[in-house]
Amino acid sequence: MATRLDRKLVAETALGLLNDVGLEGLTLRRIAKELDVQAPALYWHFKNKQELLDEMATALLARMTAPLDAAGDGSAGGSKDSFGDGFGSGDWRVMLTETCRRTRSTLLGYRDGGKVFGGTRLRDQALLRPMETLLAAMRDAGFTAERAARAWFTTYAYTIGYVIEEQSVFPVPGDPRPDPAYDQRERERSVGADHPLTAAAGIEIFGDTARGFEDGLRSVVAGIEATLLRGE
Repeated sequence: MATRLDRKLVAETALGLLNDVGLEGLTLRRIAKELDVQAPALYWHFKNKQELLDEMATALLARMTAPLDAAGDGSAGGSKDSFGDGFGSGDWRVMLTETCRRTRSTLLGYRDGGKVFGGTRLRDQALLRPMETLLAAMRDAGFTAERAARAWFTTYAYTIGYVIEEQSVFPVPGDPRPDPAYDQRERERSVGADHPLTAAAGIEIFGDTARGFEDGLRSVVAGIEATLLRGE
């Protein structure tokens, strides 16, 4: 019996192909070949590639939020580990930090995951529950609704931007070898004589990206507390 073709199956198949072909090589024709159907069959479900990316991003978000859904109603009063280390604690700093960490770790599992996720539109409003929980915790901590929204978007933009840049250096998930274009020794040879500080900065920027993400995230969250919560 043939598998029923639907949007979810197409999106899951596309995600499965990402590590092999990357975003640039991901076409409806390539997906149709993987599903053993004719390409026109996919146009019943997706008018264009952007609609497909929206569905793929929704599938990725479902992976990010699955632990919270499994924990119950998603309220801040849930168990401490309902969404990672302390998301259910009600501490907005921990919740915001864990949201960004889970977003990054999920997207890094897919080649071009940051580019796939950024700029897309959510197709399942049920997946907004964790965001509602986070914004409620921020409101309870003293944020106005407007500043809580700004805080969330600031950390979201930081995370997506960081992942996109990180994946430009390490394009293959799980492979610690950087793209040859980011060879640090070659970079030092080409720019070091005239720009020694810039050359040295490359070690920090293109080196331990996991540590760099954590350092930057702490700075962003601290800045949010200082300017959006306690600032005038």
